Amino acid sequence: MIYGEKLKYLREEKELNQYDISKILGLNKKVYGQYEREYVTIPLKHLVKVCDYFDVTIDYVFNFSDIKQNKKIIKEIDLIKVGERLKNFRKDNNLTQKEMASFLNIDQPTWSIYEAGKSLIGTPFLYMICSKYNISADYLLGRTDEPKNINIKKESS
Repeated sequence: MIYGEKLKYLREEKELNQYDISKILGLNKKVYGQYEREYVTIPLKHLVKVCDYFDVTIDYVFNFSDIKQNKKIIKEIDLIKVGERLKNFRKDNNLTQKEMASFLNIDQPTWSIYEAGKSLIGTPFLYMICSKYNISADYLLGRTDEPKNINIKKESS
C-alpha cells in the first residue's frame, strides 16, 4: 500500500472516524473509506487537504520519510509552480517528455499538460517519480523549496 495505512493511522491517532474525515473533505464516507483502503486512488487535491488537516507532509504519508512535519510547508498548490518543478526535474535528469510519459505509462501530451501547469499530476504518477528518483513529493508540488529536505526512504523492489 502506498498511503492507505498511513491515512488510517493519522485518523485513528486523532480518534476520528472515516465520517469525520469525509466531512472535512466534503465527501461521502464511502469514498473516503475507499481512499483509505486504496480501492480508489485519492486525488492529490484531497491528499493535500488531508495532509494539511493533520499537519503532515505528503512524503510522510507516502512512507518516504519518518519525519511527520515540516514547519515551512506551503499550503497552497500553484499549478504553474508544479509544472515548472516537473519540467526542471525532467531536464535535470536529462529526460525528454516522451521518456517521462513512457515511464509513467501515459502519453506525451498528458505529460506536457502537467508541465504547462494546466492540470495537477496524478497521485500515482507523483509517487512513481518520487520513489524512483528519490525526490520529495512536497518539493515537486511546491509545498517546500528543498528538494531533499527530508530523508526519503527508497522503496524496496
